[in-house]
Amino acid sequence: MSNRKDFLQQSALLAAGLLFAPSCISAKSNMKIGLQLYTLREIIGQNVPGVIKKVAQIGYQNVETYGFSSNDLFWGLKPKDFKSILDDNNLVSSSGHYSIEDFIRTDNKEELQLAIEAAKHVGQEYLTVPYLSEDLRLTADDFRMIADKLNQAAEMCKEADLKLAYHNHDFEFKDLGDGESGYKIFLKNTDPDLVQFEMDLYWIIRSGNDPLVLFNENPGRFVMWHIKDMDKANPEINTEVGAGSIDFKSIFKESKQSGLKHIFMEQENFSMDPFESIKESHDYIKKELI
Repeated sequence: MSNRKDFLQQSALLAAGLLFAPSCISAKSNMKIGLQLYTLREIIGQNVPGVIKKVAQIGYQNVETYGFSSNDLFWGLKPKDFKSILDDNNLVSSSGHYSIEDFIRTDNKEELQLAIEAAKHVGQEYLTVPYLSEDLRLTADDFRMIADKLNQAAEMCKEADLKLAYHNHDFEFKDLGDGESGYKIFLKNTDPDLVQFEMDLYWIIRSGNDPLVLFNENPGRFVMWHIKDMDKANPEINTEVGAGSIDFKSIFKESKQSGLKHIFMEQENFSMDPFESIKESHDYIKKELI
């Protein structure tokens, strides 16, 4: 009798939406934990299938590529062959870092078109601009020119059913005078329907900025994050996620305002075996953040 009474009570709560209230369900619970493969840059070229297999065994479900070129391809692999390795390990790649500097400098679209084709073969959603050489970004006018090129590149991506994103470091926040910074110029002068942003949380915080302020000022534009922690003793290096000084929990609470779709753990400095390190970060993200 008590079982029937409990069942009826639970049914009523379910109908009222109270038993499993939205506040008890993580909005990010279905989000794949990704890894920026630059993290393993010292070893991936030696054995791509073996490294990718270990990444999948640790629990990562999504990877972000880097370093593609017409000569080296993906660490010597054609895009379709790299995609086969991902498929064999039940991995996806939602984003790739591709240089488009030749297009920015000369308007030559060949490099950009090759990147678009590679991204399509791998099944990526975003073609992400990872970095800008220093000579390209000296003045506010330089950043305005680049913003225009990002819009143009994004149009080409759209024609291929891709999206374009820009990944930051800290140089974009340098004061250019009159309250301008490269990042402000990019946010103001790129089409929000075409150009999105991959926020590297480590570099945002190291630059002295607050991710939450940027989310509130530019809602929905930060569709990807790099989850990279800051070493407590030396802010100029990073460490395993959860072992550093960045309060990721408060940032994740505002993920909806950000527009977050994909996360990628990245680490550039190691004090332990890289695979042990990326496992520690993965486990913290899975247990504490999503």
